Amino acid sequence: MNKIKYALVAISLLLTLPAALKAQSPYIHQISVDHLEVSKATDIVTVQMEIVLDGLNLRSNDLLRISPALRMKDSGEVVELLPPVQIEGRKRSIVQERKASTGIRDEWDTEALQSLRRKNGTAQRVTYSYTIPRKEWMSQTDLLLVERVYGCADCFKLEETQVLRTPFLTDPYQPNYQLSYIVPKVEPVKARADKHTAVLNFRCDKHDLDPNYKSNGQILSEVRKVMDEITGDENIKVTQLSIVGYASPEGSFNHNKALAERRSNSFAQYLAQRYHLPTNQLHVSGYGEDWVKTREVIEASSIQDKDEILRIIDEVANPDARDAHLKRLSRGETYQIMLRDYYPQIRRTEYTVAYEVKAFDVAEAREVIKVNPRLLSLNEMYLVAKSYPANSPEFKQVFDIATRMYPDEPVAIINASASDIEAGSYQVAIDRLSKLQHDPSALNNIGIAYSKLGNYEQAKSYLEQAKAQGSQEAAANLVELEKLLQSL
Repeated sequence: MNKIKYALVAISLLLTLPAALKAQSPYIHQISVDHLEVSKATDIVTVQMEIVLDGLNLRSNDLLRISPALRMKDSGEVVELLPPVQIEGRKRSIVQERKASTGIRDEWDTEALQSLRRKNGTAQRVTYSYTIPRKEWMSQTDLLLVERVYGCADCFKLEETQVLRTPFLTDPYQPNYQLSYIVPKVEPVKARADKHTAVLNFRCDKHDLDPNYKSNGQILSEVRKVMDEITGDENIKVTQLSIVGYASPEGSFNHNKALAERRSNSFAQYLAQRYHLPTNQLHVSGYGEDWVKTREVIEASSIQDKDEILRIIDEVANPDARDAHLKRLSRGETYQIMLRDYYPQIRRTEYTVAYEVKAFDVAEAREVIKVNPRLLSLNEMYLVAKSYPANSPEFKQVFDIATRMYPDEPVAIINASASDIEAGSYQVAIDRLSKLQHDPSALNNIGIAYSKLGNYEQAKSYLEQAKAQGSQEAAANLVELEKLLQSL
């Protein structure tokens, strides 16, 4: 290793020798190279050539070492010296044989890849092949042929170089991939519906809504906050208010259904009067006993007799008969716990506000997305994103918002993945598209992301799948990928 370092330093210094000194040796100009090949693989580079000595007239006492080398373009520093080929004059060859037999070795005498005696006036060729690790900086170097000449007293005489290839390696091809962005369809009517729950308190067997009873004041305050936001927005037009009342299962089934409907009507009247809603926009119903919710609440609890309660709910078909079975558990103690701790959670009113939103132009939408993005359609969000420069923080942010507002919409997911890829978040894009493995646009973007990560096998697989499903972008991207692979 020290000898190699010594040689590198010597070469770097001697490359700066005056031209007059270099002119003392014409050997480099008597040598030519045929069939030069530089073969690249993922981690290695192989240099192959035929060194032609036919025109070389080597002095009998001289020893010539020819080494391929890599020299940085910017600094001129030799950074990689490959093993040399050693060519000896007639007398020098005899001297070298004697040294070898005695074990004597000069400091400059690193292991040669091949050694041979030059027979002046005859055709001679040396086949050279050597493999080195591939490095990123190699595209910034030239491949040289370095000649070093040693005289009769082992003195270093001079050095010459010849450029064989510039640059040594070319940078990989930069593919111009076509990402899949999908223009969402325009919504002719932007209809929305928000569902909410109000766990209002009513006195036993009563349906009158008392704002001052128990926690009704706080609950109604939350209801007003929801309704104020909708009715107070000039961009929104309420089209329907649906209210459904749910009762806990104690008492008779028919009584509970009627009571739930009366309580729903009380809540509807409260909202209609406060927000001046026409009666034709109200849709009120009483669901009655909610055994589904009852089972969920008990399943999540640690109440005594839990398994037996669940069995009764599952196996006793008549709702009123279930009450009778439940009341017998632990001599009525379990039923009292249910009445006190669990049934209040089941009594509730669910209300859904349906409304239509006005259409926004891009300038308006850019402001709305900052404060209330749920009012925008996917198409409006797409147009907002495209109004910003690609790769800008705003561009990516809009597509992220779209996936939050429309988490199950393939168009939103695909467009967000394309934005991820443009931002360099390749694994994020792949993860985001994991549930769209059969969509050609998604497959195309996954393929691009894998290529950017250097996983070309996976990239090709996904792009081929996308192409098979009709993606024109994927077909073009496969051509680009092949150009990249050919350049590696």
